[in-house]
Amino acid sequence: MKGLNLEIDSGKLVCLLGSSGCGKTTTLRMIAGFLTPDAGRILLDDVPIIDIPPEKRPTAMVFQQYALWPHMDVFSNIAFGLQVRKVSRQAIRERVHEVLKLVRLEGYEHSYPAQLSGGQQQRVALARALVLEPKVLLLDEPLSNLDTKLREQVREEIREIQQRVGITTVFVTHDQDEALSISDRVAVLEAGYLEQYAVPTTLYKEPATVYVASFIGAMNLYSGQLKEQGVEIDGTFIPCQQFSAHAKGNVTIAVRPEDVYIVNDEQEGAAATVAQQITRGHYQELVLTAPFGNVRAFVSNDIAIQERVHYMFRRVLIYQDSKLVQEHVEDKDIVSSPISLKRYPSS
Repeated sequence: MKGLNLEIDSGKLVCLLGSSGCGKTTTLRMIAGFLTPDAGRILLDDVPIIDIPPEKRPTAMVFQQYALWPHMDVFSNIAFGLQVRKVSRQAIRERVHEVLKLVRLEGYEHSYPAQLSGGQQQRVALARALVLEPKVLLLDEPLSNLDTKLREQVREEIREIQQRVGITTVFVTHDQDEALSISDRVAVLEAGYLEQYAVPTTLYKEPATVYVASFIGAMNLYSGQLKEQGVEIDGTFIPCQQFSAHAKGNVTIAVRPEDVYIVNDEQEGAAATVAQQITRGHYQELVLTAPFGNVRAFVSNDIAIQERVHYMFRRVLIYQDSKLVQEHVEDKDIVSSPISLKRYPSS
């Protein structure tokens, strides 16, 4: 990690999002105590925890492979951590039954992991972490082994449980839909750097860097110049309704497909041909062939392949030196936090 500075508010769910090798799991393991940072501090409730061993930190981790003991039933898997802490049998019995109810696994106490579905195994792993009553819950891509439909169901359950318990949670994923759907805030990492840390709506509407713009959702990206009422890309002028800011010289132009607007009047827009039509349920994704390359557009009406259309851009984001150009940048969501990772730039 290189110069990471991240604060997490109490009771919130934060996702660490990025491609493989960007530093997500490394960051999580530093919080858990399995890795020691070369420099900087990790604070919990303003107290340094770097020198505290993993087993004594007020954190609990759910691993990607769940790490359930196959020879133990559900009750024993969940109770193991409490037994290590020498909690009384009566207290163990009560707390295990509480978390079984929380994760909706009552009646499965005597089942073994091999008898459970993937979603049920994931909930056992979650219960095993929650039974320890940690201050911070750490989840390392806990849904990666589930199919798409089950992932959606289980991630909703995790979010519901997290909000009900009110536990501070750090969730590692490479799935942008997963991160945007359940997070209070998302930290986008790339090659060890924190590219942006924001609420999901800000991350989607105002990606701070070209990398975030290309990584979060579908995006049309071009090199071009700003004009008075539009943009010019490789000699083609495209009218625009709104810019993120004004800039001179060559810029990177970013347009969401839903902000590509098909116009009826050919005098209002630039010309293109529909090269491909993809049905996405309640909308169509069009691939338009323009003189400078392809333009992806999301539209609600049915437009045939090879049809000649005219289009304009509703909203355009402008980047220079890979940074979003904005006249005013405000983030009212940054708050003081009980969890803080402060890293100094590596030499």
